[in-house]
Amino acid sequence: MLKVLLLLLPTIMLSSGQLEPMEWSLSMERELVDMIAENELAERIYGEIVSQARESGLPPAFLKEVFSQSDIRIHDEIARRFSNPAEAMKYSDYRKIFIKEARIREGYEFDSEYGNLIDAVSDSFGVDRYLLMSIVGIESRFGKHAKSYSVFDALHTIIHKIPRKEKWVIKEMMAYLRFCYEDFIPAHSVFGSYAGAFGYGQFIPSSFDAYAVDFDGDRVRHPFEWPDVLASVANYLVQNGYRSDIPGFARGNPNWKAILKYNPSVNYVRVVLEFREKLMEAIDEE
Repeated sequence: MLKVLLLLLPTIMLSSGQLEPMEWSLSMERELVDMIAENELAERIYGEIVSQARESGLPPAFLKEVFSQSDIRIHDEIARRFSNPAEAMKYSDYRKIFIKEARIREGYEFDSEYGNLIDAVSDSFGVDRYLLMSIVGIESRFGKHAKSYSVFDALHTIIHKIPRKEKWVIKEMMAYLRFCYEDFIPAHSVFGSYAGAFGYGQFIPSSFDAYAVDFDGDRVRHPFEWPDVLASVANYLVQNGYRSDIPGFARGNPNWKAILKYNPSVNYVRVVLEFREKLMEAIDEE
């Protein structure tokens, strides 16, 4: 598997060759769940995660190393944000979060610095260049706002606080643990959104696993480096139905639906397309 190299905190996680020898057993599964779960909901969810980890070949020593960190936190703010997502706002209010002169100016500056790369990715995948810019502008303000919570803490909070996300968070925590183990990433060193999305394109762990691309050819899929980020966003859109032979983004066409897959909110699609128009106007008039 491609090794993902991040600019990480100085924490050093034991590699698979350095982990303390341990054997899987029912008592070990119970010990791991007891170590990390703080309520009955979490006991059930972590029980399934630990069971799947055993079946998938993750060593118990790896989980013990991850679960035993003293700075693991449950963030009440994460649960509140899931209860009141910005996407549920009226569009007239929602757009004000993103459609700002400062963000448009940042997009202009981003194009000035990375225009050739944007064109190369656009040409390679057949995805509109301004759509790529708009998505990373909305998702992370062109890389300026991408790290609010540790990914582990975000998922850990969801496990404890949001029962309706049970199936989803099992899938995402498993994807994240595999990612950390296989790519030698300290599990508490990657930071992202309240929903556990990370990188400048804000991929949740399962999406990173499925759609991330090594565009610069260094055999590494970087979530915080622009060649791989832009190509990964483009690949996500293409794999979810984007078609270069269909012009425009009329509601319900394949390109509109591909954006909706990125974030299942009509408000999100609307603001991405509006911001795209603003970027086009700012860049093309110069």
